[in-house]
Amino acid sequence: MNPLAEELNRILDEKSPLVLKLLSKFGKEIYFPKGILSQSQEANEKAHKFNATLGIATEGGHPMFLPSVDQFINNIHPRDVYPYAPAAGKQDLRKLRLKKIYNDNPRLNDKKLSLPIVTCGITHGLSLVGDLFVDPEDCIILPDKFWGNYRLMYEVRYGGKITTFPLFNDMGGLSVSQFRTTVEKCGKEKKKLIILLNFPNNPTGYTPTAHEAGEIRDVIIAQAKKGNEIVVVTDDAYFGLFYEDSINDSIFSYLVGKHKNILVVKLDGSTKEEYAWGFRIGFITFGLGDLANSDEIYAALEKKVMGGIRSTLSNASHLSQTLILKSIESPDYDSERKEKFEILKDRAYKVKEVLKNEKYSAVWSLYPFNSGYFMCLQLKNVNAEDLRKHLLNKYGVGVIATGDKDVRIAFSCVDIDKIEELFEIIYLGAKEIE
Repeated sequence: MNPLAEELNRILDEKSPLVLKLLSKFGKEIYFPKGILSQSQEANEKAHKFNATLGIATEGGHPMFLPSVDQFINNIHPRDVYPYAPAAGKQDLRKLRLKKIYNDNPRLNDKKLSLPIVTCGITHGLSLVGDLFVDPEDCIILPDKFWGNYRLMYEVRYGGKITTFPLFNDMGGLSVSQFRTTVEKCGKEKKKLIILLNFPNNPTGYTPTAHEAGEIRDVIIAQAKKGNEIVVVTDDAYFGLFYEDSINDSIFSYLVGKHKNILVVKLDGSTKEEYAWGFRIGFITFGLGDLANSDEIYAALEKKVMGGIRSTLSNASHLSQTLILKSIESPDYDSERKEKFEILKDRAYKVKEVLKNEKYSAVWSLYPFNSGYFMCLQLKNVNAEDLRKHLLNKYGVGVIATGDKDVRIAFSCVDIDKIEELFEIIYLGAKEIE
């Protein structure tokens, strides 16, 4: 093992044996090298005469660029566009993200968190979680309604074993009892548990109520008290899009500082929160269950994440980071985000209004939804894939079949005046197949 990795592991072993135990084989071996990047960073601070370390081309003391590219970039200095960004991301953006996390999650205000690290989208953040924490045969607990890429990532790429619990109970709420049963069962089989919670949920658009969130927290803490060592990953891709009857913060905030056997990892990003999907800017933030020695532990984890980034993507887009940073600093930022939120909220309410039509109840039932981009129908009489193909081929309407009976509709990309027509076509399509 490289001495730099050994040193990071020694720090973790002294300051937080739990975190060291939770790391995968790769997680223990990864480190951030004292190579070109670290030497260039030192030169940036001290090389006032000549800096011959940079892996870019310059002229006149500025990054070289093509005018045919630069003509499309207005009012941004070339130094904030063309050079490589730091492996962990632009420092000002990271600090603003941390401030936003505290503002959005008041229960965290007395808790020490790591400085968010910039990832190339939330998917990259999820992959880094796999790098650091998932070994073959590790148990990964998810609700049965989940984003399919989790399976591709954690089972196919990393060799983990996904175990699911029913997301909903018969009363139309989150099935905490099934979650508890699954956690307890897996906890007897494996000392290390990885629990992945995605709210607002993709595909259903559900976020727990305050009572349900408290129950989820209590289940995890109870299992930690039994001696299980737990990584809780919160995929907050759709954070902030809470429309009714749900918590308005992250499950992450319910678990930080709650038990020494818990490590919490928050994944979020500008992808949805700033409506900048193609920019591919996400963040990974750590919260310890035991906040003692947090500075040293977070620093070691940051170096390991930076090593993971360096060994794959090197760094996220500098231009994307600059644009997001300038947007957040704009005086219009909050009002612009509120305007887009209200548009999506109105669409969600319109969906609920349209689906009150009693004739639809013979064809499908509605999964609960209160947030996010999506909602799901459970079909009663037809196959979801058959319906998907029929709608596409006859009506030019696209929906996602997420199982034999489940269909996901992204109301986020349907104008409010078209929502009623959309569901009428889905209804007609289902009746025609019947």
